[in-house]
Amino acid sequence: MTFLQTQGLDRKLVRVQEKGQVTLPTEIREKLGLKKGDLVSVVETNEGILITPQQVVANKALDKLGEALKGKGLSLEELIESGREIRGQMVKEKYGINPDSKAK
Repeated sequence: MTFLQTQGLDRKLVRVQEKGQVTLPTEIREKLGLKKGDLVSVVETNEGILITPQQVVANKALDKLGEALKGKGLSLEELIESGREIRGQMVKEKYGINPDSKAK
């Protein structure tokens, strides 16, 4: 493995294979907890390509959702309850079923 020192970052060079595949260095995979079959997000940036574990992307999205809810004065529990009410109304309208009534 080849290392280059650039702007305080250890850069690891990897070779692009025939089908555009690259192998992430073991050290990085282990540090990020990446295993075979895990999803990563690939984004083109001005500097090149950013590869992010999908779990990190999901956590950031959830953090943004939480911030938006707080900004609206809502809690996650209130959002979930609102979703239940909306689903119940949709079931009632579409299928004529009252989800609150118990089946006999």
